[in-house]
Amino acid sequence: MPQRHSKNNNDLAIFTYDEKRKLGYGTQKERLGKDSIKPFDACCLCLKLVIDPLCCQRGHIFCKECILECLLAQKKDIQRQLAAHAAQQKQEKGEEEERLMMQKERELDEFNQQNHSAMPRYNDKNYAHGKNDFHGANSVKVTSYEEEALKTMKAFWLPSATPEAAVKVEAPSTSTICPEGKEKLKLKSLFPIHFTEESNFGRKSSALDRACICPSCKATLTNAMALVVVSSCGHVFCKKCAEKFLAIDKVCLVCNKPCKERNLVSLEKGGTGFAGHDDHLEATSFKHLGSGSGLGMVRPAAKT
Repeated sequence: MPQRHSKNNNDLAIFTYDEKRKLGYGTQKERLGKDSIKPFDACCLCLKLVIDPLCCQRGHIFCKECILECLLAQKKDIQRQLAAHAAQQKQEKGEEEERLMMQKERELDEFNQQNHSAMPRYNDKNYAHGKNDFHGANSVKVTSYEEEALKTMKAFWLPSATPEAAVKVEAPSTSTICPEGKEKLKLKSLFPIHFTEESNFGRKSSALDRACICPSCKATLTNAMALVVVSSCGHVFCKKCAEKFLAIDKVCLVCNKPCKERNLVSLEKGGTGFAGHDDHLEATSFKHLGSGSGLGMVRPAAKT
């Protein structure tokens, strides 16, 4: 009688290789498809076809309205954080002055106790006074600070009465950042770009059906091609034409405007915050079996 195959052998005390694969155990890899990648002419913020496109020095494309709203929101948030930080600094300065004043008064009290064997009356709210406004050096006193602490005592065993640590506001950075590349970004560093659309000989085409071409070789631009934009004029070329003509002739092939090598900016290929881009088009996850559950628990794969 033939032996049972390992895929059908389910009476073992351990998991077989096929059972681990069905449970998702180990590192799972999957190459991202076209639907997971942003088109090269789409905005990095709204993920729609760009309108009045602007590009940063790192090659990220945004709609003009989207990036202006993003930078304005960042500036408002920076102003809010600066105001909160200034208020905290003012409060800390006031607390430090009050602490120094209380320390000076305590030093005066100790001096009076050592020299006069009695302490005169003060108007400090942190000290309680007796009926005769004087007490001896050996008498027991309860300050108003201790009385207030007893009233506002926090019970750690009650969630509603658990003390909370003060939230310290750090000094924020005053620079706006690119929402895609996370580097410092200023509005004046953005430059407009212009795609060369393919002429359809009088046939009207919608914005979704438009095809962009390289002005030099007339090849249709896709996510599979490396693209270069000239920051001085904004025209987009494929990387082969840019290295073959623009880098050597130092002039744009469309508008004849002079350009230098530093003006050639490589456009970032399609990709969003939810998918890889450029050469990282493979999604990877690692699953390990839960203890006693028989289910796979997902966690990021360890980098090698």
